Amino acid sequence: MSTALPVFYNCANCPAYCCSYPQIPVSPADERRLARGLGLSLADVRRKITKKGLEEGTRVLRHQSDHIFETVCRFLDPVARRCTIYEHRPEACRDYPGTVRCGYYDFLTSERRRQENPALVLTAFETDLG
Repeated sequence: MSTALPVFYNCANCPAYCCSYPQIPVSPADERRLARGLGLSLADVRRKITKKGLEEGTRVLRHQSDHIFETVCRFLDPVARRCTIYEHRPEACRDYPGTVRCGYYDFLTSERRRQENPALVLTAFETDLG
């Protein structure tokens, strides 16, 4: 019987920093999962959803423009700041941040506390939308 480790971050309080990484790796298994989940052929996934990465033989998710981070994963909902393919997301996304803490969440929480603004960053993008 394994015990789940505690988690010291809340993704609902973040503007999806992890989705702004320029290279979000996608394995062949991830491409197959995306194809099945989105009802596309593997060729369509490779042509429309992924592209060659910077390192030889790698594939990464394509990006879209973003009003906070310049570009983000094409599957990030720009308003809700949530993944639109969560059930089919790549392994890199499933594993993030890989520890019980998220460095960006810790930084953001610290700045919100220091500046006495619990909506720091979130307020900025919500204002842009309104």
